[in-house]
Amino acid sequence: MSLSMVELGSAMVVSPESITNVATTDASKNSVESMRPLSPAEREWKENVYQKLLKAVDLTMLSKAQSRDAYKRVQEVCEGFLAEQRVPLSVVSRQRVINSIADEVLGLGPLEPLMADREITDILVNGANNVYVERFGKLERTQIIFNNEAHLMNIIDRIVTGVGRRIDESSPMVDARLKDGSRVNAIIPPLAIDGAALSIRRFDPERLGIADLVKSGTLSEDLVKVLEAMVRARLNIVVSGGTGSGKTTLLNLMSGFIPVSERIVTVEDSAELQLQQPHVVRLETRPPNIEGHGMVTQRDLVRNSLRMRPDRIVLGEVRGGEALDMLQAMNTGHDGSLTTIHANSPRDALVRIENLVSMSGVSFPISALRRQITAAVNVLIHIERMLDGHRRVVSLVEVNDMEGEMITLSEIFSFDRRGVDTSGRVIGALIPTGIVPNFMKRLSERGVELPLRVFQQDKH
Repeated sequence: MSLSMVELGSAMVVSPESITNVATTDASKNSVESMRPLSPAEREWKENVYQKLLKAVDLTMLSKAQSRDAYKRVQEVCEGFLAEQRVPLSVVSRQRVINSIADEVLGLGPLEPLMADREITDILVNGANNVYVERFGKLERTQIIFNNEAHLMNIIDRIVTGVGRRIDESSPMVDARLKDGSRVNAIIPPLAIDGAALSIRRFDPERLGIADLVKSGTLSEDLVKVLEAMVRARLNIVVSGGTGSGKTTLLNLMSGFIPVSERIVTVEDSAELQLQQPHVVRLETRPPNIEGHGMVTQRDLVRNSLRMRPDRIVLGEVRGGEALDMLQAMNTGHDGSLTTIHANSPRDALVRIENLVSMSGVSFPISALRRQITAAVNVLIHIERMLDGHRRVVSLVEVNDMEGEMITLSEIFSFDRRGVDTSGRVIGALIPTGIVPNFMKRLSERGVELPLRVFQQDKH
């Protein structure tokens, strides 16, 4: 039976382990040359060799092999066919054809070279002929294209079926996760008017360390000391920021300060956290099945986590009614909890928590709700992706008390913007405001030492 290239996606289901691992087997694919579209001659030979590959190799069995072995097998067979037919292509063109076939059979097709580039943090597909990437915080269009919409749909279908989910006209939106932790969102017609849209949020397998974030300007050395002290003293911390600002990265960093002797339960909509402690229980939500049953929400998981004897609860992102359960957990002995929330400022983060609590269906007098928030949340940290594409912590705020019906805040660290240099990079630094936070008493009670000089403004 003969299958065209665009039918490949339904010809076999590739295991999640093989997706994105193939890209690392050949460093030559991580280049500008590998991202250039195939020429007409290369496309013709690609189709020709692929048809021969279908007849010579059992792709179903091949998909069960280790990714490196499978890639090597495909490469050997393709090289043999090209040698037999004395193909009039250069060595570089031959390798491009072979790589392209291997990507189609074992990986994400035209997207594989992008998955191999560690500088890329987001891959954004807007239909078959428009593929953008984010590199160093800036969007740029690539030369990558799909054969047609059916080709793109098959790649999307391969991703979602590999993790046990589905996408079709009756369920045209889906969230999924690749083996390397990359987060995937896909939306197809009729909801996506101009063709299927695919968004992949990349996560570097080599986790960024403290030194990397200090060097990049995301954190200051003094702030690192404060973050470590707050986590060790079991303060409840909320990280706020916009989409792509680096909230999850910062949460990962802070979780590294949690003692290895503690039991941590993480709750996420799509698992992204990469905690290094030995005693971690990871929980992830589940969408409804084809009959619309079996859905498990973050709220369900937060409630269940309270029965799991956690020392810490880390909620990847609060975005619904679980905000109420999070506050109650923080107020009932589960201190040291960490979470993130979408917001434009620390003050907006508190307002958003109020709004999310209302989604729980429980009605609170506004003053009672704000007192609960004040008792639960100790510190707000705001991180921002600036105009130059760099991500920086711009504010650390302590939640104090209530004055009337207003929650009072004290800004401990603030980003001092001084302008923009000739290359467009924002000039500035995160500096202390000179206010000594009230949580210093909590640190002292917990035996956590933090020198007062980190809050001194004059040293800067």
